[in-house]
Amino acid sequence: MQIAPGGPVDQALANIQFGQTTGLPGSGADSAGSRASVSHLNPADNQYRGARGLDPEVIAEIKQRYGFDKPLWQRYGEMLWNYLRLDFGDSLFRSASVIGLIKESLPVSISLGLWSTLIIYLVSIPLGIRKAVRNGSAFDVWSSAFIIIGYSIPAFLFGIMLIVLFAGGSYLDWFPLRGLTSAQHDTLPWYGKVLDYFWHIALPVLATVIGGFATLTMLTKNAFLDEIRKLYVVTARAKGVPERRILYHHVFRNAMLLVIASFPATFISMFFTSSVLIEVMFSLQRAWTTRL
Repeated sequence: MQIAPGGPVDQALANIQFGQTTGLPGSGADSAGSRASVSHLNPADNQYRGARGLDPEVIAEIKQRYGFDKPLWQRYGEMLWNYLRLDFGDSLFRSASVIGLIKESLPVSISLGLWSTLIIYLVSIPLGIRKAVRNGSAFDVWSSAFIIIGYSIPAFLFGIMLIVLFAGGSYLDWFPLRGLTSAQHDTLPWYGKVLDYFWHIALPVLATVIGGFATLTMLTKNAFLDEIRKLYVVTARAKGVPERRILYHHVFRNAMLLVIASFPATFISMFFTSSVLIEVMFSLQRAWTTRL
């Protein structure tokens, strides 16, 4: 981040070069920018084009402030050590602790990830069981077609469709376009706050989950089919055990082990990847897209 174009060193040099002596992050009134010189230096003395016309002492102080006076291996080691301690420093754009900004935004990201994961499991598990029981039927074929189509639609594209259709884009104005709560949220009674929250989060959650049904549904279906073909199921059927009891008392418990084991991966995929653009589109504050 420091060595990227437009990073802190570039900003500091630009501020000094154009006479903004207070533009150095973390500098006071006696900033090194007050010692900036507009004298023409020998081009051989400065390899960096952005440093032309600057006092070498100013450049040296900027490098020291941002750690560029240290070897690369030492800077890299200090960075890893700070990351292990969850010390990400201060935001260069918002003048606040980075970890503090993440803590402020994290509940929104976790909330959207949890609701999306919950809905995916509530829909995919019964659907997968039904597809396994009716394997090869018309229901199995059509349901597979629908979930594959949903899987192939990018979440952000489906989100745009929802905004256009239901958030006042061109047709219906049933849901709010942005934000997690209304402006008058604090004045509502407790049940009004709950309804207001779900009213705002409905479209973001729907856009997030549209592509998440296929994987878990097919995983549930295949897990059930594998269990149904096992010898203990054949034995139970030969003994006259009711089919419902076989499915939900024996097969279900064994097949769900694999499905439950996939919960962490499903939640992480919802939290880190699927909802990134969705939260930006619906103007939901997000921890990982906060400008640092």
